[in-house]
Amino acid sequence: MATMLEFVKTVLQKVSFDRKLFEKELRKALQTLLPDEVKQLKTWCYENFGDRYFLILNQHFRQSVIA
Repeated sequence: MATMLEFVKTVLQKVSFDRKLFEKELRKALQTLLPDEVKQLKTWCYENFGDRYFLILNQHFRQSVIA
């Protein structure tokens, strides 16, 4: 059975072709996942999308730490 984290990763991979969709799905994921899952997602996102979406990742992961 797939976890919510795995589902989020799949969705992000599928929408990664479009910046706005990627950002929208990332925001939704950060509201849905547990804090430990957010940490795992952060690592995964920077490894997989850091080259394309570095600024978006910085913005949203910084906000998730504050919230």
